[in-house]
Amino acid sequence: MAVYKVQVSTGQGSLAGTFDTISITLVGIDGESPKHVLDRYGLDFQPGSVREYEVPSERALGPILLIRLHKEPYSVFPESMWYCNTVRVTSPEGDIYRFPCYRWIQGYCTVELVESTAQIPSDDSHYLLQKYRREELMLQQERYRWKEYIPGTPWCADIDSAMTAEVNLQYSFPKASAFFGRGLAALLESKFKGFLDRPYSWETLTDIPKIFRFYHSPVSEYVIEHWQEDAFFGYQYLNGFNPVLIRKCTELPENFPVTQEMVAGSLGESTSLREELQRGSIYLADYKLLEDIPTTRVNGHQQYVAAPLCLLHQKPSGEVIPLAIQLSQRPGPESPIFLPSDCDWLWTLAKTWVRSSEFQLHEVTSHLLRAHLLAEVFSVATQRQLPMCHPLYKLLIPHTRFSIHINVLARTFLISSGGVFDRAIATGRPGLAELLRKGLETLTYTTLCLPDDIQERGVGSVQSYYYRDDGLKIWAAIESFVSGIVGIYYRTSLSVQSDHELQAWVGEIFTKGFLGRQASGVPSTLGTAAELTKYLTMVIFTCSAYHAAVNAGQFELAVFMPNYPSSMRKPPPRNKAKVTLKEFLDTIPEMNTTSLILSVLWVLRNEDQDMRPLGTYPEEHFTEHGPKQLMAAFQDRLAEISREIEERNQSLALSYNYMYPPNIENSTAI
Repeated sequence: MAVYKVQVSTGQGSLAGTFDTISITLVGIDGESPKHVLDRYGLDFQPGSVREYEVPSERALGPILLIRLHKEPYSVFPESMWYCNTVRVTSPEGDIYRFPCYRWIQGYCTVELVESTAQIPSDDSHYLLQKYRREELMLQQERYRWKEYIPGTPWCADIDSAMTAEVNLQYSFPKASAFFGRGLAALLESKFKGFLDRPYSWETLTDIPKIFRFYHSPVSEYVIEHWQEDAFFGYQYLNGFNPVLIRKCTELPENFPVTQEMVAGSLGESTSLREELQRGSIYLADYKLLEDIPTTRVNGHQQYVAAPLCLLHQKPSGEVIPLAIQLSQRPGPESPIFLPSDCDWLWTLAKTWVRSSEFQLHEVTSHLLRAHLLAEVFSVATQRQLPMCHPLYKLLIPHTRFSIHINVLARTFLISSGGVFDRAIATGRPGLAELLRKGLETLTYTTLCLPDDIQERGVGSVQSYYYRDDGLKIWAAIESFVSGIVGIYYRTSLSVQSDHELQAWVGEIFTKGFLGRQASGVPSTLGTAAELTKYLTMVIFTCSAYHAAVNAGQFELAVFMPNYPSSMRKPPPRNKAKVTLKEFLDTIPEMNTTSLILSVLWVLRNEDQDMRPLGTYPEEHFTEHGPKQLMAAFQDRLAEISREIEERNQSLALSYNYMYPPNIENSTAI
């Protein structure tokens, strides 16, 4: 008779426990134990409990390969879900085997868990483990299916609503409560104040901040005070919510005929436009993707979108200022070039048109496409193609947490027919679909890899570009961590090439996420450890730091709506006729539209309830010493980056915290 000690850990959540009967079967190289009920005096599987049991076997089982957990009815109690953290088995010889679970077990069923040592396919020589890997992936591919949501855009999980999503994908209770509670509170406040029901123009600019006076921050107060200033307009290209558009301009586009005479007043007498172009201090923001995008009607009125070109200059002081704005891609008498020397409200209106275009491009391409839809593709492919024992599953699963669920919520409330896009955003859902298609057609692997993107856009030497500075440090920290993990499990290029699970994962991301578009430069296969390291770094950076950079500042930079209008109610000006404040107010969104958009952006700001900052791994998927050492080093480097950011911010009038590691969530979860 051999007696094994079994320790079972239940999750901490208030609903994590169960009254169901839990039994266990141990499967070793030399056989398996009889099914044994885990039952001691008292309540066994309560939230946060860690209980130990003795499991007998007629003979020694040898090294334990896997366990089976059987969840069955108990007496007259109704079935209840159980969140199992881990199971630890100690053999009579003192050998310890760990079996991570970290998921809800729902219904009466049997769940198999493999021993925690990470293994690529070639490491699993025992036929039982090989069989387990195949069966697990078959089950996962049946559970997680793809569907095409909008033709020409990344595919998504085949889930119709948040209520029907598999329980392990859904928000935890604290996160769901905070998410929906905050949204309801924002809508009720704007309704109580009378703004949500008023489809009318704002009477004064000073009324706009009254919608959410209690939600203001130092950044939002700064926006209210400085939104009309050219220096703040330029600053947002570097450190706002869309810091990925600006690029160096060494030669003016043919469709943007800016002359020296136009910009001489802004540049000053000591230089010229040609000299600044050669010096590398001229930058361009091009919104060509918005050309010919259809628009919708809001409050019964047609809305408008522009596709501007904006020329910017970084002064010796480091300030980035706009030099010239053209509100279309087609120059001509009806598409004048607006300048800082124009009358105040005309120049302000031109900049506001650019900011509105920024809203459209940011929300659809920089945010929805790059941060959310790709995160979902990475998540679904990980669930379908990598078994739990795979080292890359263990590496990636913390960075996919809630990513599918937040996208299901978006498809339910934001981008569905009749959702927020149709009710408050100029493009509506049809325009969003077209812009998503165009965005994916132009998305490249270079764009997704921050060091390559910085080089390709020519912005390596721009001063005060904190998104770049902080982002490159975080990219390097992730890359070092990932390189260490890859080095442990892939000793040769052949081990990368022959890992059929890895190659299936990469291939599925390529076909479902990038629709097999070779021109994207996104790999469909990986051949070396270096290629794998770069690819994994891109995935983790996209799901964590990049999402934080384009998400966290939305509300506080938009709470004063003229800085970030979701729509424009009149077409772009076709001449330089004088503009009054009333005409400006009659162009930007109405009270109810503003209230709805700000309510949504308030919900989508970073959520600190049940947040897991970058590098935080409370679930022990890796149990080996090597990966744990790498995790600790990763956390130390992130702490060092945090200190560097804190020190830098002390000297800034406006702190940049969107890439501050404690504010970055491990995954695209909001």
